[in-house]
Formats: sequence, structure tokens, C-alpha cells
Amino acid sequence: MEGAAAAPQVPKKRGRKPKPKEDQQQQQQSAGPKMKEGKKAHQHSVDDKYTQWKSLVPVLYDWLANHNLVWPSLSCRWGPQLEQATYKNRQRLYLSEQTDGSVPNTLVIANCEVVKSRVAAAEHISQFNEEARSPFVKKYKTIIHPGEVNRIRELPQNSKIVATHTDSPDVLIWDVEAQPNRHAVLGATNSRPDLILTGHQDNAEFALAMCPTEPYVLSGGKDKSVVLWSIQDHITSSATDPATKSPGSGGSIIKKAGDGNDKATDGPSVGPRGIYQGHEDTVEDVAFCPSSAQEFCSVGDDSCLILWDARDGTNPAIKVEKAHNADLHCVDWNPHDDNLILTGSADTSVCMFDRRNLTSNGVGSPVYKFEGHNAAVLCVQWSPDKASVFGSSAEDGLLNIWDYEKVGKRSERLTRALNSPAGLFFQHAGHRDKVVDFHWNASDPWTLVSVSDDCDTTGGGGTLQIWRMSDLIYRPEDEVLAELEKFKSHVVSCASKP
Repeated sequence: MEGAAAAPQVPKKRGRKPKPKEDQQQQQQSAGPKMKEGKKAHQHSVDDKYTQWKSLVPVLYDWLANHNLVWPSLSCRWGPQLEQATYKNRQRLYLSEQTDGSVPNTLVIANCEVVKSRVAAAEHISQFNEEARSPFVKKYKTIIHPGEVNRIRELPQNSKIVATHTDSPDVLIWDVEAQPNRHAVLGATNSRPDLILTGHQDNAEFALAMCPTEPYVLSGGKDKSVVLWSIQDHITSSATDPATKSPGSGGSIIKKAGDGNDKATDGPSVGPRGIYQGHEDTVEDVAFCPSSAQEFCSVGDDSCLILWDARDGTNPAIKVEKAHNADLHCVDWNPHDDNLILTGSADTSVCMFDRRNLTSNGVGSPVYKFEGHNAAVLCVQWSPDKASVFGSSAEDGLLNIWDYEKVGKRSERLTRALNSPAGLFFQHAGHRDKVVDFHWNASDPWTLVSVSDDCDTTGGGGTLQIWRMSDLIYRPEDEVLAELEKFKSHVVSCASKP
């Protein structure tokens, strides 16, 4: 008689699928009193920290919008800017809805009103209701997605084209302006992707990137491989020509297959340009070199950072063993300096590597290790506004903003006396659970969107926040002091008037 089959291993997943309400109720009933007390104490501490943060919002922020989501979103990305007005700009925002199965999973295209710098009144930005939708975020279009959306990435040459990852081996490409608006009700058929990128042999859930220089797509998955595609032949020339693109215009920018193509019912499929093997576990994130479509990097659960050069075949160009002491979750390549690469890990740290000097004695040798989180880091991204600035978000509910140029400076040493980690100069603490994604806005300096999976705390499906720190925090010190001195003299003169 054969032995009983081993129970299938539950895959690690950085997002969390919402449980149906009945399951949640059963879980609450079966939880022991001690567990409930521990949860209450943790919640109390989270609420205290949040209350403290909210009281500081008028001082720390130039603008902040809080939007309670109906369903959790594992990704948030800026789309094209649509119009500029005197006090605010209108811009597309891409989100997802990760549902419990009672309604379909969706890819959401929203319109966002981004208030300009030094416009919002300080007392107004902190007066928001955590359980309400924001008036600044309006749903514009819904695409019914085949499976939950784990990751959204926009094509830099034309951000109307987005790629999505779900729990499948395929990457789906959507022309969001041409896609019809759908009503997400139970039983509705899935929207049809404009292109399907095939090549993975197992699910590819998180690792996804679009190339800044060419219409190339990069992905990594559970099959331990990195896959590269070109979608150049499938999009019209107007799609990548900045002179002809207009953000809100209709009409498809993806070439349709001829009538004789039977696959057109699912959207045409595109095979890979290259498959790159070198990881020994799931590939968790990928990034292109900002100046080359042929060079890219990847990180995975094998603790490795690998650099690839498509011109030199499909083997790793450089493999950094033990880039961290745990799984690597995220990677980003500096758009201002091709030599600098950031990695974030389950070991709670962010490392900055210089590709000219990646290893020492066979293991990863970062230029600097940034330690300011106390849980797994989920997302890292360089700022488009300043070459030395980057953000990192983690399961501890914090989104940290760092500046590597501040490490070791005199002003930095003074602030470090207050136990502040080296290089950390701003901490966004408005989320009450893990910050699963964030994105700097390239059209609006120092403006970010961030999303957290804090459904239990907010009575909704998580929290989306759009925010900009006060410019007094990041501008040169002498400039800020001069402005404050001027303000001081203004206040004194006003006070002395009868």
C-alpha cells in the first residue's frame, strides 16, 4: 500500500486574497481569548501611532488625499497627465480590485485631481474621514480582469498601454483607452486583453517591468526564469511617438490581428525574445537598465541579484550570491545613474549596489545598507526628481524616503542622535498595515501614490493615499532658513500692528 501523499505546500504570497465574510466570522469565533487580546493590544498600538501621525499632517505635508477602497489593490501606478489647470492637474491612476469572488476581479482606471504645490490649506488636508472615498479620486473605467491583478506596469513611451500579472504564466497587455468600460457583476465575462505574452512554464505573479527606451516587457516567475518580449511589432508607430500621442484620445494603439487569425478571440499571443535561466527559486522582481533595452536585472527567493545582458546570451552577466540574508522582494535601477541598483528584502533592509563593484569574496557587497524598517521590504523605487533620493515600503506599514547623500553628513549626524537611521529623512506613517505598492509621480514633483492592505483597520478594502511632503523638508537648508526668517519678520510685523 502506498503512503499518504504529502500535503501540497501553500505558495508564499506577498499580497493577500480577501477571505469571504463567512470564513472571517468562523476564524474570529475559533480564535482563543489570548489571541484576541494580543490582537487588541497590537491594534491599540497601531491606532495610537496613527493618531499621532494624523495630528502632524498639517506640518509635514503640502497635500494629502485619503481614499478608502472597496476592495484591496496590490498595485497602484500613475498614468498619463490629462490636463493642467491653475490649482490642480488631472491625471490617470491605475488600480485593481482583488475581490472575494462575489464580484469579478478588476483593473480600474481612475481620474485623479492632483492639487498643486502650496495650494491646499494645512487645516484642510488633515480633515479626512478614514472610511470615506476621496473627492480627488473618481473611477473612470473598469476592465474585468481574468484573475486577480498582482502587478500593474505602464509602458513609459505611452502610459495608455499597461501590462498586468495575475496568478498565471501569461503577461497580459491592455490598451486601456480602447478597452470598453465594463460593469463588474457576478457572472460577467472577462475583458479581452489586447496581447498575451507567453513563455513562462509556471505562474508569474509579481516580477514585471516595462523598458524606458524600447517597447520591451520583462517578467519573472515561479519557473525561476526571466522572460523578455518585444511588443514593437504589435503597436502602432503613433503609440511610441511622443509628438502624436494625446492622453485622452480614443482609438486603439495596438494593431489588430487579421481576420484569419483564430487566436484573435483571446487577443493575439506573442512569444518571448529570450528566456534567461540563473535563479534557483522564484523570481520576485525585475528591472531594466534605464539606458538600454538589452540590460536588465532580477532578484528572487534564492537571495540573489542577477544582472543580464541580452547581447551576451541567456546566462547571467553577473550573479550576486547572498545579496541579502533572506528572500529578495524588489529591485529598482537608478534612472539618473546607471551604476546604482536598489534591492529590498525580507531581512527588513534596503541595499544600494554599485554595478562596478557588486561582490566581495563571492558575496554581495552593497555600497550601503539602509535599515529603517522592522518587517519585510515589499517595494523600492528611485525618485524621478533627485538622483540620490528613493522610497521603500514594507510590511511594517511605513513608507520611508531616503537620501544616500545625507549619509555621514554633519546635519545627518545631529539628527541621528535622535536614533534616526542613516539616510532616512521622511517617514510616511499614514497606512495602518503593509504598504504593498507605491509610485512616484513623474509629472508632479515629489508627489506619491501609495496603497496598503489594512482592510481589518479601515472597515474597507485597504487605503490609497496620494501625498506630497512639505517642500521645507527636502529643499536646501539655506533656502528654507531664509524663507522662515522672512516669514518670521512678517509675523512679527503683523503682531506689532494695532
